[in-house]
Amino acid sequence: MGRLTLLDKVQMETLRYFTDFAHPESGMARERFGTPGMLDTVTTGGTGFGIMAMMAGVRRHFLGAEHAAAQITRICEFLLSAPRYRGAFAHWMNGNSGATVSFSPQDDGGDIVETAFLVMGLITARQYLGGSAPRLTRLIDELWRGVDWAGYCPSPGAMMWHWSPRHGFGMGLELRGWHEALVAFVLGAGSPTHSIDPRAYWLGWKNSPTYRNGQSYYRIYLPLGPAMGGPLFFSHYSFLGLDPRGLEDDGLSFFGQNRAQVRINRAHCMANPHGFAGYGKDCWGLTSCDGPHGYEAFAPAHDKGVIAPTAALASMPYLPHAALAALSHFNRYQDGALWGDYGFRDAFCPQEGWVAESHLAINQGPIVAMIENHRSGLLWQLFMSAPEVRAGLSRLGIRYHGWRAA
Repeated sequence: MGRLTLLDKVQMETLRYFTDFAHPESGMARERFGTPGMLDTVTTGGTGFGIMAMMAGVRRHFLGAEHAAAQITRICEFLLSAPRYRGAFAHWMNGNSGATVSFSPQDDGGDIVETAFLVMGLITARQYLGGSAPRLTRLIDELWRGVDWAGYCPSPGAMMWHWSPRHGFGMGLELRGWHEALVAFVLGAGSPTHSIDPRAYWLGWKNSPTYRNGQSYYRIYLPLGPAMGGPLFFSHYSFLGLDPRGLEDDGLSFFGQNRAQVRINRAHCMANPHGFAGYGKDCWGLTSCDGPHGYEAFAPAHDKGVIAPTAALASMPYLPHAALAALSHFNRYQDGALWGDYGFRDAFCPQEGWVAESHLAINQGPIVAMIENHRSGLLWQLFMSAPEVRAGLSRLGIRYHGWRAA
């Protein structure tokens, strides 16, 4: 099987997680496959990623545009009847009733980052399908314009991750430093109804000891983020839609930042300082995923021998040759042991002879989306074409040089 054919297979099979395995009532993405007790738990951010995967599916003719529009319309109708917290949605919901499912004891209200991932997907779909689906456009605009981004900023210089009617901002998790949440600031700044003060980005996100890095790891310079880069989803989630190729802030290239993180992650797996079985130049990729002892945020600084296919595959735009080599390795691993019901299984640990039975929405979506961005740039072109996204970047002072980038 040639590489392009294998890319098609991976995108097509993984997309089925969001179509065939979608919740039958709401159309939203189920949180995970492989845990029977969670079949009615749907995920807000994972649904946004799934919508972006659907657009790639339409582009590749794996999914009809009318079918995609119908499912996204059903999702929007469901969301309009679900509880909202200052306009934002909970991290998890019941896929039948829309009732909030607590993610943790105090996380029983709105999650502005998960909501941002959802909105990113909805805006992408609007840009692609809206011309032929005016009602879908109206539903998407009603949902996203209803998000009170400013309501998650208790002061002009801070944006908080959660708000709950019972606990308020009690979780105390401010969006600071460098991680997956950049798109929340872009959408918040670009909102035509409830925009944030840009100082939340300037004084909160950027003015943090965990924003700048400036160190080198494995002789690779890392401008931003935690020591050794953190889990690879930092370079994936917001950048399913935000095009890093032409984005820069304070003269710093976001593409360069993300590529450096990916290179460090791979270099760590090649160096393999802990001597884990299976690691190598074609077997790499540490990120949040299931492990033999539970779900964890794996990274070079927190390495337990667990490789997640999504980590390397969703890094294809940054390190294409290495990601394609990893894809070939995953495809061959133990005569196909990594292939599950909906594409590659979530993770594996050669050290313990373990392969996950699970698939997770937040890991499946980036595989389809970022492979498509590598192949055609489609999702970047769609999301960056939205005037609200341009406005948000401009208000934050983030420069983009690629409105017409191929």
